[in-house]
Amino acid sequence: MRQAQSLHFSTHDGVELHYRHWPATRNEHQPRRAVVMFHRGHEHGGRLAHLADELNMPGYDFFAWDARGHGESPGARGDSPSFGTSVRDVQTFIEHLQARHGIAEADMVVLAQSVGAVLIATWAHDYAPKVRCLVLASPAFKVKLYVPFARPGLKLLKALRGNFFVNSYVKPRLLTHDPERVMSYQADPLISRPISVTVLLGLYDAADRVVADAQAIQVPTQLLVSGADFVVERGPQQRFFDRLGSARKELHVLPGFFHDTLGERDRGHALARITRFVEHCFDAPLPAPSLLDADKAGASCAEAETLAAPLPRNSLRDLYWRATRASLQLGKGLSAGVKLGFDTGFDSGSTLDYVYRNTPTGKGRLGERIDRNYLDAIGWRGIRQRKLNVEELLRQAIASLREQQHPVHIVDIAAGHGRYILEALQGLEQLPDSILLRDYSELNVQQGQALISAKGLGDIARFVQGDAFDRQSLASLDPRPTLAVVSGLYELFASNSLVGNSLAGLADAVEDGGYLVYTGQPWHPQLEMIARALTSHRGGEAWVMRRRSQAEMDQLVEAAGFRKIAQRIDEWGIFSVSLAQRVR
Repeated sequence: MRQAQSLHFSTHDGVELHYRHWPATRNEHQPRRAVVMFHRGHEHGGRLAHLADELNMPGYDFFAWDARGHGESPGARGDSPSFGTSVRDVQTFIEHLQARHGIAEADMVVLAQSVGAVLIATWAHDYAPKVRCLVLASPAFKVKLYVPFARPGLKLLKALRGNFFVNSYVKPRLLTHDPERVMSYQADPLISRPISVTVLLGLYDAADRVVADAQAIQVPTQLLVSGADFVVERGPQQRFFDRLGSARKELHVLPGFFHDTLGERDRGHALARITRFVEHCFDAPLPAPSLLDADKAGASCAEAETLAAPLPRNSLRDLYWRATRASLQLGKGLSAGVKLGFDTGFDSGSTLDYVYRNTPTGKGRLGERIDRNYLDAIGWRGIRQRKLNVEELLRQAIASLREQQHPVHIVDIAAGHGRYILEALQGLEQLPDSILLRDYSELNVQQGQALISAKGLGDIARFVQGDAFDRQSLASLDPRPTLAVVSGLYELFASNSLVGNSLAGLADAVEDGGYLVYTGQPWHPQLEMIARALTSHRGGEAWVMRRRSQAEMDQLVEAAGFRKIAQRIDEWGIFSVSLAQRVR
């Protein structure tokens, strides 16, 4: 029996989470390989300890965390600040294992069950990791609540009461046929029944999004489904598998298995399938599918073309969106934000600057209320979080350049009004050596230059008009940038050749070891509303966006000569911000 080492790692917000490490018993693999395990809800990593021996993989290190609010990790039992926080904890944990234990991401296998499997599916979708493979057991994409209208009822109660806790109804004898597992569950003091409504509702929302957009996941995946599961529904599991974008994927339905798939009485044949799948992924690896032409074929291309196509005249959907556009036209007369969107484009730098300021303005109280509702749209909330994430990674890159005693020459090739760049400098002990802001719009240049003057940065910053897709113009930037920024630009253009040309120009310009901060939009819950009701800065035409998966965006950046080293994403999985380093 392997003996576990009890360890801790620090999350992004400073919380110390507990994890267990079972070192390999044979050093048969160079470089080292690892199986990283994520437990189901209410439980902890110790409940997966038996797998370190039963999977019969002596050459692999095994790791298992205790999620925050579980096991020996701190926090209210069954709680987390948000589901998205827990997803980011996964990313922090993987980074910790690379740094402390020296195991490359590509040499990791991720094994997860139930709620843990939804966490991992969301992480794979949002962060596009390059792990060797995923094994997902009984993912809890839809928990059987059994009470009619339970989900909307919980949402209503949370709106009225704030966060609260509900207890699991599941008895251990409904989780497994293994009597020893049932007894150990009943006797385990680290198992807790409560789960917070914040986590439960966040689980549902993330699961809906990931099941709907599973095509974005490219990692080889094995899915194990319990055939007699009283806890979660099978339908979403099947839809997730059908839509998976992975070139190598397997689905195994295990007849008679209860929800604790990896702890069932007859789990031996299921574990043998895991071992075989993992070894095959190492012995016969598949090259990552190229997504550089995803603008010409594939799910996101088809989605964008559908959104651009007109609806049948006087169909129900056509009437709905005509009514929506009419209501926005009425709102334009009262809401300053809606009016600005129609005047300059809802994707313009002026609109973004208004959203960043987040101050409702309109005619009278009704106008302000309409404007407040407009500014609180989930897309605009995501934009404001993107601004904060851009600022964070900008400061991180600046600090790294200072540590390496390199000059800090910043360029933003489509800065809008430049607010996020200039406000990221607040609190820095030493300002950058130079800041060059560029934008295609003369209005944005004027407004941005005024903002530079208002912030007293005229000595180091300047704003000029420029084409973000002109490779030669970017390649000849002077001074040569050590930190380039592209925020909110590439999301507006479907063509990968355009984006690739822009990135190539930045790669020509940025010095070796310099940095690139770039954004992406792997998901958006309001794509149809945007396409059918809002107008863009390009002559008032419809604002149709083609989503890029995180994997696609990262491949474009990598093809240009940058290596991604960090990423942030908002709670809803809409806007990502990444930091990459120039490598030659």
